[in-house]
Parts: sequence; structure tokens; C-alpha cells
Amino acid sequence: MRISRKIAAIGLSAAATAAGVTVAASPAQAALYGGQCGSGYGLVNLIDLPNLRGTVYLTYNASTGKNCVVTLRENPGTATLMEAFIRRTGTTTYVKDSGNFTTYAGPVYISAAGSCVDWGGTIGTATKTRYGTNCG
Repeated sequence: MRISRKIAAIGLSAAATAAGVTVAASPAQAALYGGQCGSGYGLVNLIDLPNLRGTVYLTYNASTGKNCVVTLRENPGTATLMEAFIRRTGTTTYVKDSGNFTTYAGPVYISAAGSCVDWGGTIGTATKTRYGTNCG
């Protein structure tokens, strides 16, 4: 298990470098993402939700120019409010997946090649949003 987490962290670092962003993630955070956005999407950024509730992941597919967001619980269990959301910076409407889920919310997608994105997620009462990130 320790080796696979180390490999996942190295992969996260390589993907972030290729996308021109800096991501500081623990190996456990990187290992939690399980490819929910589909093939061709590389992890480029993440937001840790407080108290070990989970993590919001931003991924990007260079061949399609689409970003994807998924919010994953660290310890799946009883259904609770979860959200994954994203929009191009400067627009007013988020693409959102919101509901009571046991494991994850999303994936949600947006075409944002050449633009910055505002994105984030919710688990229970913990919500975090990043604005104007991952431009390109």
C-alpha cells in the first residue's frame, strides 16, 4: 500500500507540473482519487475539506480542453449532502452535482481551454471554493 501511495503522489506531481500548477498533496489525498472523471483526465489541483471529511479534485483533459471536478469522502458511509461544482471564471452559472451521497459527488465537466475556473465542493457543512485558478 505504501508503494502505491508513493506512485500516486509522483503521478500527481507530474500531472501538476505538466499543467503549470503547483499542487501540495499528501500521498493519501492523491491515492483517494480513483479516475471518476474518466480516461484522459489528469489530476491538476485539489482542495482538502476540513476534519478529514474528504477532498475535492480538479482534473483536466488536454485533448478535449475540459475540466472535471469530483468530491470524494475519505470515509464513505451514510448519505450526506455532497456537491461538486465548476464554472469558467467571469460567468455566473456553476455546473453542479448536488445531493445526498454516500461516496462522491460529480463528476461535473466544463470546457474551459484558455480560461480560468472557479470550482469546489461540499461534504456535510464543509464547503470550499477556489476562484480564478488553473488558467490556460
